[in-house]
Amino acid sequence: MSDAKVIVLTGGIGGAKLVLGLAHAITPSLIVSIVNTGDDVEHLGLCISPDIDTLLYTLSGKADTAKGWGRADETWTFMDTLRQIGGPDWFLLGDGDLAIHVLRTAWMKAGRSLSEVTADLASRFGLESRVLPMSDDPVATRLTTDEGELEFQRYFVERRCAPEVNAIDFAGAEASAPAPGVIEALTDPDAAAILIAPSNPFLSVDPILAVPGIRDALAAARAPVVAISPLVGGEAVKGPTAKLMREIGMEVSAQSIADHYCGLIDGILIDEGDRDDVSGVPQARCDTLMNDLDDRIRVAQAALSLARSLRS
Repeated sequence: MSDAKVIVLTGGIGGAKLVLGLAHAITPSLIVSIVNTGDDVEHLGLCISPDIDTLLYTLSGKADTAKGWGRADETWTFMDTLRQIGGPDWFLLGDGDLAIHVLRTAWMKAGRSLSEVTADLASRFGLESRVLPMSDDPVATRLTTDEGELEFQRYFVERRCAPEVNAIDFAGAEASAPAPGVIEALTDPDAAAILIAPSNPFLSVDPILAVPGIRDALAAARAPVVAISPLVGGEAVKGPTAKLMREIGMEVSAQSIADHYCGLIDGILIDEGDRDDVSGVPQARCDTLMNDLDDRIRVAQAALSLARSLRS
């Protein structure tokens, strides 16, 4: 497995942590990350790709590990001025972060695809691994809540996940296509493993699977597919995963995560603190809490070890 590609379906902070651990466990150039873009938003005329940027910042060592999002050593002159003149301040844009959004927007308005822009940015950030958006076409995660329909960033950032969710939809998914390289990565006969990161299954992974062709490619993949449960000790460490599961009538358990990915995964890595075993699919256990780099490497290695055992 040391010289074969590893594919990761990822989104958000938890996914970026896993990919960082993986980049220290194997040769970074062997990693292909397929990133959720259902969170993407146009705000103040700017094209913003939060999950892609989180991965870029994390892998390049530029992430703010204290806040858990954004860039380290960020300044906020733009936001301070925006507030002073009465602009919308619910979506924070740091000065360094803003530069990425401005450049991405300029490039895309000039006719470049999100894939092309992402590859260019990854190169400029010094990354050796490939970062692929799930699609170059717009797909928007929308939530039906007790406050009406909300775009993802309105739900996640402005309302801080407070509204009760009844349903989740991915607008534009049916008309979208996988970005260049996505299907090729998933169907690569020489890939060692495909990992589903411990990202929110409903808000970060399901948008990827909603792009036509990706679910089928994952189900037919020759490489073993391993999901890492986002639950630690039966709860989500951060974010609304457990809250969403309760609201849509699911038991908050690793078994529910495994069932959600039924037909797609060959194994699941669960936290050693989870009380119950998972049935219906092979499992492995480790401490999946990722507070520091050593933790992230440990989880990545455990996932790869499970994939290796499934392959053999």
